[in-house]
Amino acid sequence: MKLSVIVPVYNMAAGNRLVFCLDSLMAQSVKDMEVIAVDDASTDESPQILKAYEQKYPDRFRAVYCDVNHRQGGAKNRGLKEARGEWVGFTDSDDFLAPDMYEKLLAKAEETGADIVGCDYSIVDKQSFETGKRVVNNSSDQTGMLDEEKHKSHILNSGSMVVKIYLRSVIEDNALAFPEGIFYEDNCAAPLWSLYFKHFERVDEALYYYLQIPDSTTHHVSFEKCEDRMKAMEQLLSECERRGFSEKYGAEIRMRVAELGYVNTLFSYMYDGRPRKLKDCAEIKDYILRLYPEFRENPYYMERVNPEYRKFIDLQMKSDVLFFVYYILLYGYRNVRKRLSGQKPSE
Repeated sequence: MKLSVIVPVYNMAAGNRLVFCLDSLMAQSVKDMEVIAVDDASTDESPQILKAYEQKYPDRFRAVYCDVNHRQGGAKNRGLKEARGEWVGFTDSDDFLAPDMYEKLLAKAEETGADIVGCDYSIVDKQSFETGKRVVNNSSDQTGMLDEEKHKSHILNSGSMVVKIYLRSVIEDNALAFPEGIFYEDNCAAPLWSLYFKHFERVDEALYYYLQIPDSTTHHVSFEKCEDRMKAMEQLLSECERRGFSEKYGAEIRMRVAELGYVNTLFSYMYDGRPRKLKDCAEIKDYILRLYPEFRENPYYMERVNPEYRKFIDLQMKSDVLFFVYYILLYGYRNVRKRLSGQKPSE
């Protein structure tokens, strides 16, 4: 078996999302592949859909049914245990793929000898193969044999895992897995996994379609999700320490922890548009001060955190109240100006 593609599934029957995703997988031009769908204790019609695909494609489609929900990380781990392919890929169950995506990734691996290969993705708002906003996932200067500098680059800019294929032997030989029971499991896994691979290549095309429905509740940033991202980053830090990477890549690992666990979490929470709570902002700050209090001294901090965010961060380090009130007032004022000028508000 050349390739195993793992699809975590949880309540994706509505809007034809699961069917459209699975159809795009079964239509792949690579036939020496299996699709392993892991139903993570869905409460909708997803299990029935999976059973229908098992009957229709008995040689290429397998489904695993979990009694308890373990979130995407747990579902992916279950799928990894079932995988038989030389290569492994992951697909979110509401997204879809160009028919030749895996053919092109495997061809690039064969051509170059890479043990990990990726491509770009396109953000779309409907189930269509019309190209949307292209997102470059990793860069050309990250390709080739992964020396120390390129490993540092992959820690800082890991890119999405769903647009890549991974040599399964590397995963198994190094006991790589996903955090379970939380959102943002990829935020932990992607930078850690990248340290074990030796050669990365990319196909310079957007072959993966990321479905993002405007105003969908799944894209709102609840505080529960913020807590999960902080947990994911804490796991990244502890795993890197346990596996002996902290001395060589300490600055990069800690910058990633600060950037995703604190900076991105804080501002995505504040920017989401739902009612915000001062105590939640304070908890996000307490997280970084407990885990990495000197984060503003990191050598990557100035280049990776934009100036306005740095000003807000400095303000929060002085006072949660001042930060919270000033942020709400400033962005409220900016949105009023946008409404008056006929633009769509940011929040």
